Amino acid sequence: MIYKEEVRDLFSVPDDYWFAQCISADFGMGKGIAVEFNKRYDMKNEVISFYLENSIDGSRDLTNAWDFARNQGFCLWVNRVFNLVTKRNYWSKPTYETLENSLRIMKQSVVQSPVKKIAMPQIGCGLDKLKWEKVSKIIQDVFKDTDIEILVCRQ
Repeated sequence: MIYKEEVRDLFSVPDDYWFAQCISADFGMGKGIAVEFNKRYDMKNEVISFYLENSIDGSRDLTNAWDFARNQGFCLWVNRVFNLVTKRNYWSKPTYETLENSLRIMKQSVVQSPVKKIAMPQIGCGLDKLKWEKVSKIIQDVFKDTDIEILVCRQ
């Protein structure tokens, strides 16, 4: 793994990067960087459509996925964005465990794909209030045995 942190606009990375962001299972996406993902990629509608088309339990209730995942977190890969679902509702807070589980699920998808570069903000640390020192270590631990490049874009 190559791990880098840079002060730069996340959306200025070259086209060979894929993105990762944290979202809630209710797909609120009304605050933080999720708003920008939604503006640029219609991410809320894309994620809802993807979930409804691929729902394991056949449910139309968006938060059922969270319950199905046993409150452990999961990842929805839609277009060029890995959406790390780290909490049930937009007003909830994630835990380090749900973030790590979401990253591990993302890793499973990445290592079986042509994706080699991922750019992300300081996930879980803005509105979600996790500590960057811990989150950074989790990211590096999860991806340490891969050939993936992780670029963290700080503002």
